[in-house]
Amino acid sequence: MNASRVRTARASLVAALAAGGVLLLVGPASAHVGVQPGTAEKGGYSTINIKVPNEKDDASTVKLELNLDPKHPLASVMPQAVPGWEVKVEKTKLDKPLQMHGKTIEEAVSKVTWTGGKIEPGQFQQFPLSVGQLPTDADELVFKALQTYSDDDVVRWIDPSKPGGHEAEHPAPVLKLVDKAAKPGEKNAADDKGPKAEAASATTEKAAGSENGSDTTARVLGVAGIVVGVAGVVFGVLAGRRRASA
Repeated sequence: MNASRVRTARASLVAALAAGGVLLLVGPASAHVGVQPGTAEKGGYSTINIKVPNEKDDASTVKLELNLDPKHPLASVMPQAVPGWEVKVEKTKLDKPLQMHGKTIEEAVSKVTWTGGKIEPGQFQQFPLSVGQLPTDADELVFKALQTYSDDDVVRWIDPSKPGGHEAEHPAPVLKLVDKAAKPGEKNAADDKGPKAEAASATTEKAAGSENGSDTTARVLGVAGIVVGVAGVVFGVLAGRRRASA
């Protein structure tokens, strides 16, 4: 094998190893604790799933601790039973009580913890939650999750998102909040005319009515003029006949 072929083979091997290294790095980074679906309507209720993948090959996930956003407390947080797992819900007294359906809520769920089960290597588990009433003055809810493995390793999914869309090493699960979609038949805010538009519309209708009235009056006067003209002609003919006969 000549020197040129040797260099080509070495370059191909290096490129293959580099590509493999990139894939190895990308794989674990893409598998992280997250919220599904990733969006919900503001002011409503939603059922979300906390998706927890196992990123290790030699240990199982045995505990998940989910801390809710203290800036936007939720009056209702209800976990769905997951076979093989025990769930514990912790509440915290609110500095400012919430009003919900005519009731005063003085405490809200601050933490939900699942234990007793196992997420084996190469598997994932979803933990459903019914949450509400979602805030109307925020664009997202940030949850902080702690994932504990059977080897006592704890992965803290608490990093905030980075500017520019770059993903953090251990990003915190985020639920994006979107404006409520208008239902069929509902008036959209953009279609609301408002007092000024309504006044302008009334003025236009009044002007149109005035124009219609003026047009009708003109027609009546025109017909009357024709009638008077015909009567004058008839009167002139009869007067001429009388003079002739005299």
